[in-house]
Amino acid sequence: MFITPAYAQDAGGAGDPFAMLLPLVLIFVVFYFLLIRPQQKKQKQHKAMVEALKRGDKVVTQGGLFGTVSKVVSDTELQVEIAEGVRVRVVRGTVAEILSKPQPGKAKAAGGKAANDDAKTADKAGGGVGGVLSKLLGVGKKS
Repeated sequence: MFITPAYAQDAGGAGDPFAMLLPLVLIFVVFYFLLIRPQQKKQKQHKAMVEALKRGDKVVTQGGLFGTVSKVVSDTELQVEIAEGVRVRVVRGTVAEILSKPQPGKAKAAGGKAANDDAKTADKAGGGVGGVLSKLLGVGKKS
């Protein structure tokens, strides 16, 4: 009644099949670049990180436990020390992040002393920051 016969005839016809598929293809391309590709990249980085785990690495698990890798049990398992004398076995894939890696060669300075021993002895002698503050405030002077 209100629709003209010419308009009604045009609505029933099939359009170009390429024009109908174009929006679906565009949606897939957007999803690939915004969701799929970054997720694959993140998975690849995580896999490389997990494979590179070794004894002494400080890690955080996906459960939120902080610890140090004390032993690599197998390809799929680690032993993590979460407190002094407390060791748990975790699946390698549950390691979320490596906080720090051990620094070989920097742990011991020449002469067999740890690298930060000199700073401790300087503080005790009054030459460090603690010594300067104690001199300024007069704290810790022997009578």
